[in-house]
Amino acid sequence: MEKERNITSMIAAGLLALAAVVGAPERALAADGAALLAANCLSCHSAQGGSISRVEGQRKTPEGWQMTITRMQEQHGAKVSAEDKRRLIKYLADTRGLAPAETAGWRYLLEHDNNRVETIDGRYRDMCARCHSGARFALQRRSEDEWKLLMHTHIGLNPTLEFHSLARDRQWFPLAVNEVAPALARDFALDARAWKAWQAAPRTALDGSWRIAGFLPGKGAFEGRMRASAAGEDRYELAIEGRYADGALLSGRGVATVYTGYEWRGSVDIDGVALRQVMAADARGERMHGRQHFADSRRMGGALSALREGAAPMVMAVMPAQLRRGETAELTVVGSGLAGAVSLGKGVRVLEVVSRSPDRVVVRARAEGRDGLNDVAVGSARGKGLLAVYGRVARVEVEPANAIARVGGPGDAQMQKVGVAYRAIGWAAGRDGKAGTADDLRLGYLPARWSIEAADEEAEKAHDADFVGHIGADGVFVPGDAGPNPARPKSLGNTGRVNVVATVEAAGATVEGRGKLDVAVPDFVQRALD
Repeated sequence: MEKERNITSMIAAGLLALAAVVGAPERALAADGAALLAANCLSCHSAQGGSISRVEGQRKTPEGWQMTITRMQEQHGAKVSAEDKRRLIKYLADTRGLAPAETAGWRYLLEHDNNRVETIDGRYRDMCARCHSGARFALQRRSEDEWKLLMHTHIGLNPTLEFHSLARDRQWFPLAVNEVAPALARDFALDARAWKAWQAAPRTALDGSWRIAGFLPGKGAFEGRMRASAAGEDRYELAIEGRYADGALLSGRGVATVYTGYEWRGSVDIDGVALRQVMAADARGERMHGRQHFADSRRMGGALSALREGAAPMVMAVMPAQLRRGETAELTVVGSGLAGAVSLGKGVRVLEVVSRSPDRVVVRARAEGRDGLNDVAVGSARGKGLLAVYGRVARVEVEPANAIARVGGPGDAQMQKVGVAYRAIGWAAGRDGKAGTADDLRLGYLPARWSIEAADEEAEKAHDADFVGHIGADGVFVPGDAGPNPARPKSLGNTGRVNVVATVEAAGATVEGRGKLDVAVPDFVQRALD
């Protein structure tokens, strides 16, 4: 009975608050969220001084709150409708989210850019990151009591945890509760200045027209315009028009929701392909940066940037982003408010303006002078360090440098293949003339010829490069089929270790770069959580 009175009281309080703010949409939405939280959570959680137990002691990203509610549904039988779940995630992310400064450095997890090698404090590496990515816990904020309760939850749900590697050789649980939890509470504090400052900062609506530039595997670099029309509750309807670097046109439509005042999450369909956008807006709502990936293959994607039109004129990109000395080439300058003379920096002559509009200028240019990153200007619109001028490519890096692909299928929707999209980054030697030193000049992404080779002697003996999969001319690696392969000794599956080789032809010279690729079994755990 007491719990029922609490539920009634919380719901009534939320409804009274809602009625009191008619004509004030933002406050009304907050009151609606509070009532919704009470209605869906108080059957299990208790009311404590106007707040709800466990919820009050945590802050998370939108994805973090989505995982929490999904866990309540799957493990505890919580009955939450799809619409209520959407509204709860929005409310919790807005009121108990993370500030921009708190997500900086960890956003690759939100963007599903997962082929990263993390650098993590040793305490957390051996205690937490032996199972999770470091970004998994770094994108949460909890009180010390909540961090301790998380340790108890781990051991309760996974009672064999203490017998795992890096746990069975020490007193894992006492260390977790008595040493790691207090450290987490200090390093990832619940009551942080950054969050308080962000809560007090004014919010900028992200509707209007945006110039966008990015990259998609198999498609290449692109640029265009995205129009966002307000649809209420920080939701926007999107219309996209643009073109790829090869001149092919693109168009699409979609929707987006903004969480916590800056977290942009979009779902778009471009020429029949479903895509997801994950971006963060700056404090003034003039720029957004993040990643766009395929909806059915989240790890396959590329960078995405957006510049609000109507702000100060600005150059956002040059395509391609490099020009070799003594070479004449056609360059496309992308931005907003591009009116006036075109300058590509010291040592670069603009020979001809091929075409121009307020957001796109195509020129023929020739480079002389020294190696360096040149600023680019079109009238009063400027972009810093956007064009690399160089004499020769000294070395090539493969991005990602370390990656995991997973076999899958054939024809099994539950075990889809997980591929990897590769790009080649060129570098010129620094002033000392030696490649591989700190002052090397980054040239940006270069066209390359792609191949794979055995990673080591054991992989050579097993002929891994013949079975693990293939890489296309576009740099996209597609792994082989799951299951036994009779063509291999002992019917070994199509897993193995290879190097991905990028071969760049520049000025008559051939330069190669290599990245490491492990082709592993299907991602069973991930599929179970989806």
